[in-house]
Amino acid sequence: MGTEIDLTGASRDAIRDRLYEQFDDGEAGDTFHLIADQVPGFTLLRYQIERNVQLSWDVIREADEVRVAIVVEGDLAADAFPDFDVRVMPPQRRHEVLLEGFDELVPEEGFVLVNDHDPKPLYHELQSTRGDTFEWEYLDEGGREWRVAIEKTEESTAPDDDIITRYDVRQIPKSERHPSIHHRYGMIPEGEAMEIVAPHEPRPLKQEFQQRYGDAFEWRIVEQEPGRVAVRITKRADVDDEDAEASSCAGEDAHHVHHASEGLDGDQEASSGADEDLPVEVSQELDVREYPPARRHELIFQAYDDLERGEAFVLVNDHDPKPLYHQFTSEEGPEFHWQYRQKEPGEFRVLVGKVEPKDQEASSDPAEEGTPF
Repeated sequence: MGTEIDLTGASRDAIRDRLYEQFDDGEAGDTFHLIADQVPGFTLLRYQIERNVQLSWDVIREADEVRVAIVVEGDLAADAFPDFDVRVMPPQRRHEVLLEGFDELVPEEGFVLVNDHDPKPLYHELQSTRGDTFEWEYLDEGGREWRVAIEKTEESTAPDDDIITRYDVRQIPKSERHPSIHHRYGMIPEGEAMEIVAPHEPRPLKQEFQQRYGDAFEWRIVEQEPGRVAVRITKRADVDDEDAEASSCAGEDAHHVHHASEGLDGDQEASSGADEDLPVEVSQELDVREYPPARRHELIFQAYDDLERGEAFVLVNDHDPKPLYHQFTSEEGPEFHWQYRQKEPGEFRVLVGKVEPKDQEASSDPAEEGTPF
């Protein structure tokens, strides 16, 4: 059974006070059922660290709320770090929660990040924005469960400016630069900006952005001196859907890896008989038009996570969900499939699925082909 705690509409401070009070009265094996607007990830992390206890959780997302089942696993060993499983969170929230969680650590505190893919972009982000203030150790690699121990070794200061993150590519291996930047760009909200620091203007990256995202971003050099150039990339929120769609079509070659098995890319119109060629079973139609944007993303990513290979769902949205496509390609492997079914004002239909990956073509990433950057 367990204790039910309704946190819908509560402030962050109220959520913290309520959970700490309930958890402090719990014992190993107790279960708490939270009803909330979103997973209170930061509070769960801080409780585990401050109380030296391990919690585990599972999430069910419903139309207007999130249900979180939390189990008290027991006390941690004296020198152990708690697991912090972010796989239940929408990708857009993960870096936000992890960076905030890291900033609250004091030296010698830490946690074991549990993620569904290699979190190397987070490593580069911490290195670029917090410097040499942490240790990073892979405990488990591969599959859908990556485990990394992150320990703060000295005090750090978060950037105090109007950008959401920064990557200094001078500190990143060439083969990891573009994937890390695209991964993080896919997560930032519209209207926000990230900054890239490089030894010179990264024109191959700019060209790649133009190919992938069309007019949906702004590229501006904000600082330039010998050996150092800072470029601010803003995800635009003022792009007309049709213009953004048309301008991004030219660059879909960069994503053929996700659609090679079907022989069509993410921007092609699907014929009425597309199901005959696509080896997936459609499990549901997900109409998100009645929900606010943040909630839409949660529902869509949850639906995708619930798919097995060979399954798909039909996403129905009131505008072209192209930015979501780019986020998926940054996050997911070659099993990801995206196929437009309908493009009409007020109603876009997209088949989103997981297919059996086949042998992939060589990467078209300039960083992997030996170009300067």
